[in-house]
Amino acid sequence: MLIPVRCFTCGGLIADKHAEYSNRVRTGEDPSKVMDSLGVKRYCCRRMFISNVDTIYQIIPYYEALRRRMFEIQSDIE
Repeated sequence: MLIPVRCFTCGGLIADKHAEYSNRVRTGEDPSKVMDSLGVKRYCCRRMFISNVDTIYQIIPYYEALRRRMFEIQSDIE
């Protein structure tokens, strides 16, 4: 799932900080310290980072399987 552009509660901009947050957390930094350094202080904005799940990587295999099945059906019809 893509990160929302703004926080749902306060409307603060958060999408521009998500890429750096993800990279720094992947390298092993503490998520709370990364958010502090990025200026994400409100708990409503912090929950947007913490609760975000990259569901796109879970959805892609189903989409590809559906597309393959559609090609199979079309080739059977022809």
